[in-house]
Amino acid sequence: MNYLLIGLFVLIGLSLIFIVSIYNRLVTMRNRFKNAYAQIDVQLRRRYDLIPNLVETAKGYMKHERETLEAVIQARNQASSANQKASQDPGDPNNIRAVLGAEGQLSGVLGRLFALAEAYPDLKANQNMMQLTEELTSTENRVAYARQAYNDSVMSYNTSREVFPNNLISGIFNFQSAQLFEVQEAAVKEAPKVSFG
Repeated sequence: MNYLLIGLFVLIGLSLIFIVSIYNRLVTMRNRFKNAYAQIDVQLRRRYDLIPNLVETAKGYMKHERETLEAVIQARNQASSANQKASQDPGDPNNIRAVLGAEGQLSGVLGRLFALAEAYPDLKANQNMMQLTEELTSTENRVAYARQAYNDSVMSYNTSREVFPNNLISGIFNFQSAQLFEVQEAAVKEAPKVSFG
């Protein structure tokens, strides 16, 4: 009878160690994708900081395009607000979806701004405008790289929480599925093509 009781305690102990191990691995993976989103956040904030300077530079040349310039600033503010909320809780899929939607709108109006800028040769030749667009393009590339790292972390986390027996532990401890940072529109998937030459 003592052997049966010892065996039961050993089985319970091993089960607890197994559960704690799975739980800790899921926490580690969740923290990894949250950190990966923080890297996206840094690049998006850099992008948001560049946009007002870009608009100010363009404003002097594009006096008749006020509506487009205001649309850029409005879309920038909405994207910045959505990103700020997502950076506080990147584990909430709704926050990531909101950022994706706002980023899609921002990329669309930026594309319109760059298309309109082509009609203003003095603006295209402006040194400040060329530097800002170069920085913006560089930032877009950094966002793409950070997005890939985030998506890799999310994929690992989601896969780990869905496989058996991890799915039992993730269900008990309410580990929610994370949202990939996927750009929906083909035009938004690429960094804006900026050419002032």
